[in-house]
Amino acid sequence: MVRITEDLLRRRAEHNNCETFSLEEISLHQQELERIELLDKLCRDLKILYLQSNLIPKIENVGRLKKLEYLNLALNNITKIENLEGCESLQKLDLTVNFVGELTSVESLRRNYHFKELYLTGNPCTEYEGYREYVIATLDSLKWLDGKEIDKSERILAKQDYDRIRNKIIIQQMEYEKKRENEREDAENRKLQNEKQGGEEMENVDSNEEEKRYWQQKTDYTPESRIELHQHIEEKRQQREKKDDERLGRNKPARETRFFTDDGRVLNINQGKWDFEFCDDEENNRFVLDLPCFKYLDTSLIDLDVQPLYCRVIVKGKVFQLALSEEVNPDSSSAKRSQTTGHLIVEMPKVKQVVKPLKNLPTKQNTSSHNKTKEKEETHISNPQKDNRVLHHERLEVEPNMSSNMDFSKIVDDNKTASKQGTMQKETIIQSDNSIFVDDPDVPPLI
Repeated sequence: MVRITEDLLRRRAEHNNCETFSLEEISLHQQELERIELLDKLCRDLKILYLQSNLIPKIENVGRLKKLEYLNLALNNITKIENLEGCESLQKLDLTVNFVGELTSVESLRRNYHFKELYLTGNPCTEYEGYREYVIATLDSLKWLDGKEIDKSERILAKQDYDRIRNKIIIQQMEYEKKRENEREDAENRKLQNEKQGGEEMENVDSNEEEKRYWQQKTDYTPESRIELHQHIEEKRQQREKKDDERLGRNKPARETRFFTDDGRVLNINQGKWDFEFCDDEENNRFVLDLPCFKYLDTSLIDLDVQPLYCRVIVKGKVFQLALSEEVNPDSSSAKRSQTTGHLIVEMPKVKQVVKPLKNLPTKQNTSSHNKTKEKEETHISNPQKDNRVLHHERLEVEPNMSSNMDFSKIVDDNKTASKQGTMQKETIIQSDNSIFVDDPDVPPLI
């Protein structure tokens, strides 16, 4: 029995980013469904629902779909119109080629004030005398019936003779119900007969002849015959798959994966044939594993297990195991996936610590003195002549006859005198006891 599941709804909601709570349209046709369920809980905003070509026998679990406008249940096993009163926005209902025999069940649609189109072509009730008149007179809001528009005059005539038509419909319904009871009894007898013939007699009959006889057998078109036909087709399909598996050797038991040798050594396994990268990061004292996974692979399909002596990754059932040369710490290990490539990156720190000497970092004073010394050396190398000029001292040239009589004590005065001398003109006259000295501007100052 195929059932509606949350996974099925999400797969059929690909156009809505696999979101069901905001889904407005979904197609569940040809899924061999036998029951309507979960839609009123997971898809409350549905407006269009396609359920044609299934094995659904009853309309149920759609009463909470307040926004539902179109419901397609063609080619199913529906026998009665029911449980649609809560679909306040329902406008169109398609029940083409079903088994609706209880025509009075259309009265349940009277409170659906937006209801406009109804399709009952191929149902037993369409053969009732007065079928169209009864439906038109019952549903005042209906505009189209079986693809044909309803005229005002047709509705007036139907309402004038409504009571008589309804009584006639009820009588025909009762006759059809008796017929349905006989059909159900025949279906049960036929099922028991087939089970009895499924023993030794069926083994002696050629399968091709049996299949030919089955398809030539005449049966009534009933809900039971549809289910029986579906079961027969499914059984034959399973038999063909079984033969194909035996022919191709698919039924052989899967080979057991060995992770360790008999003596306990870890085996390296790469069932997915991944082109991985494994490096020993001595600088940070760790192992790094880069395993290429599909970019859009869901992370829930990846199972990672880090142990002290090996690392195991299972991707969609395929095992990757790598033995480690040194012991690692599983509790401190980390795993992440690249957002661009999807690769799985596993970082595994080693248990054995490596002691490294500290680097001698220069202090500020040493650095400054070192930089100054370096600058001097560079200056000396780049311009040696300039260094020579700096080392030589310039001397003041004075006339020989005046050098003996100069009074050097009066050349530089106190601060006040020096400040006053700064405001004097360039040419100054300095007097001594015995001679007069004239300042030469070409001679550099003493200070």
